[in-house]
Amino acid sequence: MLKLQGKNIVIGITGGIAVYKVCQVVRGFKKLGANVDVIMTKNSTQFVAPLTFETLSGRPVVHDMFKRKTEWEVEHISLAKKADIFLVCPATANIVGKYANGIADDMLSTTLMATTAPVVICPAMNTNMYKSVSFNKNLDTLVSRGVHVVKAESGFLACGDTGDGRMADPDIIVDCCVKLLCPVEDLQGKRVLVTCGATIEKLDDARYITNFSSGKMGAAIVSAALNRGADVTVLLARHTAEIDARAKIVNVETTEQMYNRAVELASEHDIYVLAGAPCDYRPEKFYESKIKSEELTVRFIKNPDIAEKIGSIKGDKFLCIFSAETDDGVNNARKKLLKKHADLAVLNDVKHNDVFGSDTNVVSLVTADSVADYPEMSKLDVADLILDRAINK
Repeated sequence: MLKLQGKNIVIGITGGIAVYKVCQVVRGFKKLGANVDVIMTKNSTQFVAPLTFETLSGRPVVHDMFKRKTEWEVEHISLAKKADIFLVCPATANIVGKYANGIADDMLSTTLMATTAPVVICPAMNTNMYKSVSFNKNLDTLVSRGVHVVKAESGFLACGDTGDGRMADPDIIVDCCVKLLCPVEDLQGKRVLVTCGATIEKLDDARYITNFSSGKMGAAIVSAALNRGADVTVLLARHTAEIDARAKIVNVETTEQMYNRAVELASEHDIYVLAGAPCDYRPEKFYESKIKSEELTVRFIKNPDIAEKIGSIKGDKFLCIFSAETDDGVNNARKKLLKKHADLAVLNDVKHNDVFGSDTNVVSLVTADSVADYPEMSKLDVADLILDRAINK
């Protein structure tokens, strides 16, 4: 049986020179046995004729919101419900802005708004547009809602510029969709404990200290583990990332609370991924009233070490820790790994990479006797790398 036999893929095509590449995307899906329906915007038909996609998909192409000539054209009304996955490829700044802000004024945007299927968008545009504040704000909005993004590549663009903005390779796009449609459930029966977010330590009733963690890495691990069939518990501190509702969520505030719950739940789990960012120190004294001194000296005391404690009691279970470093990263990560009896350390170079709050990451996976460096990738892909290591321990 073909890998995507019986799967329904709806592809929304917007206007851009990369439209011709979508022909290869459609062919890739058809070779895998998928049913493919195509919706084209009016602008996209200026680059490739609808007949081309009708021929490749074996299905009529919807490209006019009001046109009614043949019986089959009524069928497009159900495309939003029919889709197992909805792919927008190429995705212009215009469609990203519409989708992020709830604008539905043509067939593609209205169908996209109505679907409950997983949505994948493949941006393609001029490099200055791709890096603009407005586009990235809209893209961040979509990512926060769970929309998947196949990041644009860097290279020579049709406009003559060189830089980010070129649509991803068709094979990469197809692989991304296959991964979403046919997840490998190799964690069935496994219980995964994830720490996520930044703990807080109160100074008084109005102030606390914390760190820059958004919780996005932890959220990605939660989703990846669930997608692979695991039962997941997340110890969730302060965060801005959206957490998969399928997980069991245990809310915590302070490092001590996260420590206590982690120790309490350790024996119930098989895999520990400590992606949270607990504060290493807390104020020695908590002030009941708001501090109003002209000068303030705060004495801090060390918080308990969650990773070290889990490492001491885990036995032969898998423990992954994170190491955010500014200098001598590999050596520092390995020292931390050995001290905490962890199986894997994920090294983040926070000095040279935009780690906090980003949807992507550049990591090195460090063990006692090896280092594997990876290029920039989505945090969901980093999560899968970690879980692959857990499976192959």
